[in-house]
Order: sequence, then C-alpha cells, then structure tokens
Amino acid sequence: MGGSNVPTELGTKPINALIRQYAVPGIIAMTASSLYNMVDSIYIGHIANVGSLSIAGLAVTFPLMNISTALGTLVGVGAATMISVLLGQKNYPVARKVLCNEVTLNIITGLLFTLVTLLWMDPILRFFGASDATLPFARQYMTIIAIGNAVTHLYFGLNSVVRASGNPKLAMGLTLFTVFSNAVLDPIFIFVLDMGIQGAAIATVLCQFMSLCYTMWYFLNPNRFLHLPRSLKLFRIDWKIAKDSLAIGLGPFLMNLASCIVVLFINQQLLRWGGDLAIGAYGIVNRIVFLFVMIVMGFNQGMQPIAGYNYGARQYGRVREVYVKTAGWATLVTFLGFVVSEFLAVPTVEIFTNDPVLIDKAAQGLQKMNIVFPIVGFQMVTTNLFQCLGMVKKSIFLSLSRQLLFLLPCIYILPPLLESEVGVWYSFPISDTIAAIITAILAVGLLRKLGRLKDGDDPSILGSQI
Repeated sequence: MGGSNVPTELGTKPINALIRQYAVPGIIAMTASSLYNMVDSIYIGHIANVGSLSIAGLAVTFPLMNISTALGTLVGVGAATMISVLLGQKNYPVARKVLCNEVTLNIITGLLFTLVTLLWMDPILRFFGASDATLPFARQYMTIIAIGNAVTHLYFGLNSVVRASGNPKLAMGLTLFTVFSNAVLDPIFIFVLDMGIQGAAIATVLCQFMSLCYTMWYFLNPNRFLHLPRSLKLFRIDWKIAKDSLAIGLGPFLMNLASCIVVLFINQQLLRWGGDLAIGAYGIVNRIVFLFVMIVMGFNQGMQPIAGYNYGARQYGRVREVYVKTAGWATLVTFLGFVVSEFLAVPTVEIFTNDPVLIDKAAQGLQKMNIVFPIVGFQMVTTNLFQCLGMVKKSIFLSLSRQLLFLLPCIYILPPLLESEVGVWYSFPISDTIAAIITAILAVGLLRKLGRLKDGDDPSILGSQI
C-alpha cells in the first residue's frame, strides 16, 4: 500500500531519457491504435462489389464515433492527468479515489451513449451525411460499436491511467494486442464468416473486451500502489473529484466534440459538392492523416506524466524542457506526414481501395489538405501542455479555435467560391495556419511565466493551479 513503487524517476531522471521511456511506448501504442482503425477501413474497402460505398458508409460513422471518443476523453484524460499530479504530490489515497471515480463515470457515460445511439440511429446517421446508398453500411457498423461502447470507454480510460501511473510498456502492450488480434479477427468475421462491415465492428469490440479483462485484473491487484478496491461502496461518485477531473478533461472533450461537429458539416458539404465518393475520399484521407496525428498524440502521452508530475513537484525547468523537446519531435512527425501527403498520395490511397475515381478524389484531397501540415504538431503539443498543467480555459480555447472558429466558416465559404469540393480541402491549411499563429503567441507567454518561477515556488503566479 506504500509509495515504494511510485515512479519518482519522473522528477529526477534526465528528460531525454524520460521521453524515450514514456513517449516511445505511447508512440507505438498510438500508432498501433491508428493502424487498428485503418485495418477496418482497408478490409472494408475491399469487400467485393460494395467497397467504395462501404468506405463511404464507414466515413459517415466518424462523427458519431468522435462523440463517443469525446465522452471518453472527458472522463479518462482528466483522471489520468489528476493521477499524474497526485503521484507527484505523493497523495496516493486520493489517486485511488480518482481511479474509482473514472471507472464509474466511464460506465455511466458509455451506457448513456449506447442508449441514445440505438434509439435514434437512422436519423443521426442521415444527419451526419448518410444517403440511401450508404445508410445500410453505416447502420450495420455503428449498431455493434454502440452496443460495445461501455467496454470501449472503460478500456481506453483505464489504459490512460496505466500509462499515467508509470507503466507505459503495459499500456503499449495492451494496445498492440488489440491491433494484432483485430488484424487477425477482421478477415475471419468479414470474409470467412461473410459478415461484411458488421463483422469488422464485432472484431473491434471483441478485441477491446479482451484487453479490458486484463486491465481490470491488473488494477484489482491490492499489492499495487494504485489499485481498485473490492468494495463496491468505494465506487460511488465523489462529486468534488468528478468536477475537478471533468474540468481538466473538458479541453480534449470539446476538441473531440468540435471535431464531430466539423466532420458533420464536412460530410454535408462533400455530399453536396462531390457525392458519396467524396465522403469516402475524406474517410480515406482522415485515416491517413490520423496515423501521423496519433504518433504526435503518443508524444503527448509521454509528455503528460512527465509534465504533470514535475509541475506537481514544482520543478518548472523540467516542465519547460519536456515541452520544448516534445514539440520538436512532433513537428518532425508532421513534416513526414507532409512528405507522404504531397509526394506519395496515390500509392498511399491505393492501400484502401481499387476504385480509380475514389483513388483520384482521395489523393487530390490528401495533397491539398496537408499543405501546411508541419505546423500541426507544435499546435497539438502546446494545447496538451496547457491541459497537463490544468490551465483549462487556454486549453479549451486552443482546442476549439482551429476547428470551430476557423475551419467551420471556411468549409462553407470556399466551396461556393471555387464551385467544387476542392474548397473543402483548402479549408484545412487556412485554418491550421491561423490557429498555429495564435498557439505560438500563447506558448511564448506560458514559457515566459514558467521562466520567472524558481523550482519550489508556488505556481499561483501563473494564474492557474491544478
């Protein structure tokens, strides 16, 4: 029950070594998670005779799945951040309370999402851009995903806590397991059992359930400094902890919710100006871009416990150092994404489909969408830093600015001006550029404030405390 296993190295070990130790497993896990989603798209895109329409149907489900992700991050990210800081403060009993709270809140939000989705499935999917041709595929896939949503929420939430509590390798291993098992089960359910797109959803939920079982076993071990108690009474919601946790998770929640809203309008505009195949093209492009975004998120996951712990321990020089170095690596990743998008667009898109029209639409979209992609990595890391330090308002503002303030108006202004779906694709680099400028201004201000603090000082000078 003591704190002998607490990862105090977060406050003493060199930052470069910590980034390797915590970010590399996170990168592998998030890359695997991205591939996990891509596997479904690749197999679904090659279903005989209906591949293009099934990919479009899958793309229609993205906004709804983003809502699910948003609810999961609202609970999970806040809990993981709080636990990192509490461990830095050596407040282990409260850290365990936060863990119990997360389990209860994830189950509640997961079941509520399932109920709402199943009751109003068709109107929701049509609102997100489904046509008569793509609705059956979207419905088949999303029904299974919705039924297993509580499992998904709980698995991803607890996986974040595993990482935040000093065991990034286990978090990575569980993610890798879900990826490889999904890659094996997908073709069995889709082709061998002839279940089509519905089989892909069943494989997805089943793999997450298996990983969740192991994660629960891990946290039920009473010998671990962070564990779940056997008494159900302790899983009653502590509203103060819930409020603090949800406040920290509000930034990424709103970012994901904004993403859902924006994808909804993107789908509607693409359907209007380019038809079902334009939505399918966006589905492919989204999966490719998602790979690089998830790698950056892996760096963010590595930075989160390091920054959170050291901020809690009032070691501000280490907070600055881990931010600067993480931002540099993230920029390199998004630069590689730019290279792939601009020079390898066609062969990359061909992995997902054999349809020449869909290949052409997706390749052109990928090239136009990622013209300024290198600046996205820095923006993501900066937003995550504000979240790690509990600076909720700035984190929320940065999360929302790119998508709602800049991207959303562009996707309605540019297509009519250009009289083409091309206007939708060009909306992304314009909004990315504006958002990056604002992010840079706020980042410089934060670094200056951190620079005025000496290690051990009260952080109230920053105007925000965790």
